[in-house]
Amino acid sequence: MTDVDTALRQAMTTIEGAIGAALVDYNSGMALGTIDGAGGLDLNVAAAGNTDVVRAKMRTMDMLGLKDGIEDILITLTNQYHLIRPLTGRTGKGLFLYLALDRGRANMAMARHQLTRIEADLEV
Repeated sequence: MTDVDTALRQAMTTIEGAIGAALVDYNSGMALGTIDGAGGLDLNVAAAGNTDVVRAKMRTMDMLGLKDGIEDILITLTNQYHLIRPLTGRTGKGLFLYLALDRGRANMAMARHQLTRIEADLEV
C-alpha cells in the first residue's frame, strides 16, 4: 500500500508529461496532498475548482437516474489535459485524484492506465 505523498510522487515520475497532481476531498474542496512539477499550477485553486466539476457531474447523474460510477473526467485544453479520477476503494470515498498533463508530451491512454494502478495501491 502507498501513502498519499508517495502516490503523488509516483504520478509525477511515472506518467509522461505530468505537470501537477493532487489528492482532493470533494466534500470540502481541500487538497489532502499536492505535488507540482514544471507546470506552475496553483494546485489548491485547481482542487477547489475541480471539486465543483465533480459535484456537478454527480448531481447531473443523480438527476438523470444514472447508477453508474465515474471512472474519470477529462478536460482538454489547448496545451494541457486535466484528468479527474474519483476514488472507488472503501477508504477513498469522497476523494479524487487530479492530474494535469502537458498535452504535447502525454499519452492519455497510458496516463489513465498508470493513474488506475496508482489508485489501486493508494491507502488513505
